[in-house]
Amino acid sequence: MQLTGTLSTDIDTFLHYLAQDKGYSQNTLAAYRNDLAQMAAFIAAEQAKETASSYDELLKGYLLKLREKRYSAATTARKIASARSFFRFMADSGRLDGNPTRDLPSPHVGRHSLKFLSMSEFKKLVAEAAKLSTPEAKRDVMMLELLYGTGLRISELVSLDVGDIDTGRRRVNVGSSRQVPIDAGLASLLAAFLRSDRLDLLYDDGEQAVFLNRRGRRLTRQGLWQIIKEHAFRAGLDDRVTPQPLRHSFARHRLQNGTDLRELQQLLGHAYISSTRIYRQPPTRQG
Repeated sequence: MQLTGTLSTDIDTFLHYLAQDKGYSQNTLAAYRNDLAQMAAFIAAEQAKETASSYDELLKGYLLKLREKRYSAATTARKIASARSFFRFMADSGRLDGNPTRDLPSPHVGRHSLKFLSMSEFKKLVAEAAKLSTPEAKRDVMMLELLYGTGLRISELVSLDVGDIDTGRRRVNVGSSRQVPIDAGLASLLAAFLRSDRLDLLYDDGEQAVFLNRRGRRLTRQGLWQIIKEHAFRAGLDDRVTPQPLRHSFARHRLQNGTDLRELQQLLGHAYISSTRIYRQPPTRQG
């Protein structure tokens, strides 16, 4: 497949397609944008040298360059997956005659056993947080329930604003293009929390964060991480309990209840379906 000039316009078109037609989240789009910008920069540099005559040759050189940079196998595999998705779009849309990534190898990424919390372990964790009736304790219970019930990333949870919670339609809006449904029970808990318990930590009416620290400001990622570790320790659970097993548990429950991989990919905000496929493997129980 011969070269056809700059890729920047085609990459912009591809990202627009992912945003408008596929509904990918801003996090997903950013991952693609960063990976494809790196690939395009490499291709432009090699084009300037006039050392290659086809995308096939350039992409093999790009893979070698990634290996030289000593990226992890997972990072290299992700960057190659971005290139594959882009060039598949180019071929499918008729912008390129054939897909030059068809035979491009990708490093093998070893799979780690997933850890998750059983329902009884989760209830034990929440019960520990609920032992106190302080505003902070009520906030912690709500955060744990929301993590377990939506699979949000820790960064996404602490970034939530009050306007992102739609209890009437039973959904949480994550960024501008991703919506995670919630069940009636969780919607009711959220409505009560926003109507009452959150206000006990609110000092500035202009603060829009859902989850606040004791000074009335948005809770940080580090703060949430430490809160979960402390509750897990006091509950007698393994001190490795973090938000990640809660996210894994959400994904596993969804698959068990019939959600297909593509839908789960959207719910989790994964950039690549390969990241979602790991939930097909039997998880390892936490604790």
